[in-house]
Amino acid sequence: MAKKQLRVGMIGYGFMGRAHSNAYKQVGQFFPSQHEVVLKAACARDAEKIKAFADQWGYESTETDWRKLVERPDIDVIDICTPNNMHKEIALAAAANKKAILCEKPLAMNVPEGREMVAAVEKAGVPNMVWYNYRRIPAVTLAKKLIEEGRLGKIYHYRAKFLQDWTIKSDLPQGGQGLWRLDVAAAGSGVSGDLLAHCIDTSIWLNGRLDSVCAMTETFVKERLHNLTGKVEKVGIDDACTFMGRYENGSLANFESTRYARGHKAAYTFEINGENMSLSWDLHDLQRLQVFDYKDDSKIRGWKSVHVTDNGTDKNGVAEHPYMDKWWVPGLAIGYDSSFTHQVADFIQGLETGKPQGPTFKDALETQCVLDAILDSAKSEKWVNVAKA
Repeated sequence: MAKKQLRVGMIGYGFMGRAHSNAYKQVGQFFPSQHEVVLKAACARDAEKIKAFADQWGYESTETDWRKLVERPDIDVIDICTPNNMHKEIALAAAANKKAILCEKPLAMNVPEGREMVAAVEKAGVPNMVWYNYRRIPAVTLAKKLIEEGRLGKIYHYRAKFLQDWTIKSDLPQGGQGLWRLDVAAAGSGVSGDLLAHCIDTSIWLNGRLDSVCAMTETFVKERLHNLTGKVEKVGIDDACTFMGRYENGSLANFESTRYARGHKAAYTFEINGENMSLSWDLHDLQRLQVFDYKDDSKIRGWKSVHVTDNGTDKNGVAEHPYMDKWWVPGLAIGYDSSFTHQVADFIQGLETGKPQGPTFKDALETQCVLDAILDSAKSEKWVNVAKA
């Protein structure tokens, strides 16, 4: 039986454009389904650059106006890989044209924008998802499985950090291609929306809703040359952000993100402590989940490094190690890129089963509510309650 085509229109061609394109090309090889992903069109303002991108990744056509792309009848899915300030407008137009939508994180510039986007996709009834890919690294998904099984018991603490060092340059400009994350008009926020957004999404998925937060932020370089205006302008984004908080289940939160941690490029870690078990994960060793089980025999009790690469299944045919039954033989690790392949596979599964796979726009709005509360808290220097999504 012929497969149904899932025709993708990609807007943007940067780092995430490459990561997503790679996932679209891989998914059918490792996660067979009733759909065939077709790279139909890539879109960006620079005709020469988007043509080169499309040729490299195998897109059939190009556009330089995203409005034309979302109106094309031969496009089923719009993938938004643009700066944050464009997410809402594109998503609203895509929903109005009855396109499924995959959107880069964070969902929007702020909660009001996010609410508009959620309302639009729900009114249109179109499938939607946000690219919080770290949920789909097998070791992280295994942590979710252990928590859902009740293995940790009562949760006491969740702590996470995401550290980088690429902006420790006072002469680094802001704005324009490649540097829009330093421009508040394009990004909305700094490390909070860029790095902490990942940490927050994972934590909510694993540990439930964050009720309240108390945050501080810092902008270490106050002024930078702006590439688009040619003038030295005030920097409006946060270079570093630390916050503590309290979850709905009573556990405590401790988060840190910065782009000023010399020697760190992508140091993302989390740890969750329960009455019976603790779990810890490190992006730099992403195929391993560290586990401490208090119920182990006391003579051998201690932290265990679980290499999450087993391709076995349980009696119900469910993979013991999430996703790994689709890959290689036990002991052979997969990488960062595979998390995006898993996300596309789950999105397609949602289309075929009629059961939406998260994080949906509504799920991502919950993270947006936390992000807004963090910035409000840092500005007011007070505890802030997180708004309901």
